[in-house]
Amino acid sequence: MEPTEDGSNYKYGVFYFNKNDPRTIVPKRIRFMGWTLNFARPGSYVIMAAIAGLIVWAIVFKK
Repeated sequence: MEPTEDGSNYKYGVFYFNKNDPRTIVPKRIRFMGWTLNFARPGSYVIMAAIAGLIVWAIVFKK
């Protein structure tokens, strides 16, 4: 079984958190729905910060 399919690897049923999975970006439980982040990896927080920074930049520098 794929680790992303195990419900015990999700916090609050939404956030994938598995320290034993070395991947930062993983497929969602329902594969055709896309990808999600493994929040047990520090790289996921870097990705989230970059996305938030782009959103803030787009709002602040919108002309």
